[in-house]
Amino acid sequence: MHSLPYWRLSGFYFFYFAFIGAFAPYWSLYLQSLSFSALQIGVLMSLLLVARIFSPAVWGWLADHTGKRIRVVQIAAICGCVSFCGFFWGESFAWIFCVMLLMSFFWSASLPLMEAITLSHLGDYTDRYGRIRSWGSVGFVVAVIGIGYLLENIEIYWLLWIVLGLKLGIVFFSYQIPEKEIISYTSGLHSIKQIYRRPEVVAFLISSLLMLFAHGAYYTFFSIYLVDNGYDKGFVGWLWAIGVICEIGIFFVMPWLMRHFSVKKILIFSFACAIVRFLIIGQYVAWPIMLILAQVLHAATYGAHHVAAMMAIHHFFQGRHQTRGQAIYTSVAYGLGGAWGAVFSGYTWDWLGADITFFISAAVALLGLVLIVFKMKSFSK
Repeated sequence: MHSLPYWRLSGFYFFYFAFIGAFAPYWSLYLQSLSFSALQIGVLMSLLLVARIFSPAVWGWLADHTGKRIRVVQIAAICGCVSFCGFFWGESFAWIFCVMLLMSFFWSASLPLMEAITLSHLGDYTDRYGRIRSWGSVGFVVAVIGIGYLLENIEIYWLLWIVLGLKLGIVFFSYQIPEKEIISYTSGLHSIKQIYRRPEVVAFLISSLLMLFAHGAYYTFFSIYLVDNGYDKGFVGWLWAIGVICEIGIFFVMPWLMRHFSVKKILIFSFACAIVRFLIIGQYVAWPIMLILAQVLHAATYGAHHVAAMMAIHHFFQGRHQTRGQAIYTSVAYGLGGAWGAVFSGYTWDWLGADITFFISAAVALLGLVLIVFKMKSFSK
């Protein structure tokens, strides 16, 4: 473990998720300042999710076939930074659409590759993954809170320069991380199709899709839901921060949890918490203490689930298939699951109301729980 580039890996995660903390909550405000309609803003923001459906597979294939995963991360980081500069050169909807799509294509490439690289560096110490990944959550909290205060005193246009600075941070740390040789395993000799057609792998991927689908309403409408129910934006911001702070905490205790509980049991627990969480949000919005409890459960529904999912992917997709395994997971869970969840919740929000929408989220999480329990029987890790 002495050769583990801990701070260099952590630095990359910090800036990558700081970018998300700057972009996801505040970019829509910049688009609104350009006088785009709600529909146009929705279309533009959805491109981040759409790109995650196909982009990771393309970059994962390139990395696995060249064996130069860090080089691919560096290329994607540089191209993502250069493409982002396009926002400084035009403000029409068509121009912003093209720049968003191009930037999202490059941005979506990095994380699956970095997950595989990090796990390769950890070797037999994969239970320490959470400590490195926690710095991404720290970056998100610093960005979302710090930029929120900054934007109270500066024009929204300056958000472009802030995000560009974070992009440069991603580029810098991509050049600090050494390549790690891919260890060959017997299972790595199997084709990628043979792996993802195994029943337990199919069940895991579909359950992951359902978990992100269930979070669709939360990520898309949670802030709007709270403001509509009389909460001020300061309280809303801190609720988001509480969720991520608890997520950081779970990352640090995951090594202990993984020594005492199997990955499968952690997945089951995370889905059970998701059911409770979405029922609370949908039924107890008038109770601040219940909303705080719901945000504490983010530690399980995102934090514990994410780490357990990374361990499952690392177990299923070994050897030369590590990177494409991460890409498949990202495309299925965050791409298809996240995009479908956001779109579906948009329909049900107006048609059925907020409480029913979050009830549907809980029901979808229950379906994911059933899949893990009954269709992953052969997965005992």
